[in-house]
Amino acid sequence: MNTLTKGERQSNFFDVCRQCEPNLICCRNANPPISFERKKIIEEYLKAEKIPVENPFAHTTYVSPRVDDGGYCVFHDKKTGKCGIHPVKPETCVAGPITFDINMNSQKIEWYIKTEKICSLAGKLYKNKEALRQHLESAKKEILRLVHELDSEALKTILKIEEPETFKIGEDDIEKRVLGKIKSTS
Repeated sequence: MNTLTKGERQSNFFDVCRQCEPNLICCRNANPPISFERKKIIEEYLKAEKIPVENPFAHTTYVSPRVDDGGYCVFHDKKTGKCGIHPVKPETCVAGPITFDINMNSQKIEWYIKTEKICSLAGKLYKNKEALRQHLESAKKEILRLVHELDSEALKTILKIEEPETFKIGEDDIEKRVLGKIKSTS
């Protein structure tokens, strides 16, 4: 299997996501972290699909999709309301509306879901416990992959980002290697 289709990722939630238009909170004013491996996969996808995006990535403390003058992700297609790189989009985009934090005191990764007020999908998931369970399972895999692939500085930076309008829905043990990345003074 090639890197463009490697691994099973979430099903397509475009119909639900388009309901929040014109706000498109997920695709606007967001800076989802991208690991080196995900960046490579996105670049391959852009090339294979002949999607012309000039300078698609912003490089700060971590790599993320560049945004346009309106604050929209450069991969967001304003005509269709869809993600132009949906099959290979960043892990946190796939995981949404699930997000996370790492609690150094308890040494756990904590799982949060956004409120329905800011995400229609969150409300639909929360009302359907089986759908939430399935999506949370998928989200955990995506986020854990990202957490393992990010370098120490990138991980520490994204953990400082506030996630308003969320509430905790669970927690799991996190590997000592990940905790070590957060504790490091790199």
